Amino acid sequence: MEFVIPTGLGHARNVIVARAGRAVIAIAGSHGTLSELALALVYGTPVVALNTWDVSLNGAAPGGLVRADTAQEAVEMALALAAARG
Repeated sequence: MEFVIPTGLGHARNVIVARAGRAVIAIAGSHGTLSELALALVYGTPVVALNTWDVSLNGAAPGGLVRADTAQEAVEMALALAAARG
């Protein structure tokens, strides 16, 4: 399914992105990407990290966050995580 996520909403857009999908792929990015990544984890949306922020809690990746080495791997992981959510 495809749908448009509005822009021009400032930081509120980050919440919409974090809540819109069954999984999120975080790619590179700056502080907005970090915000989206964190919000997705807060809301229980799995995140696949690809060349993006190195986040950890006491040296361990937070639950719901996995790392991919390639774009293909990131998509495959995101699809599997989304399917697992139902």
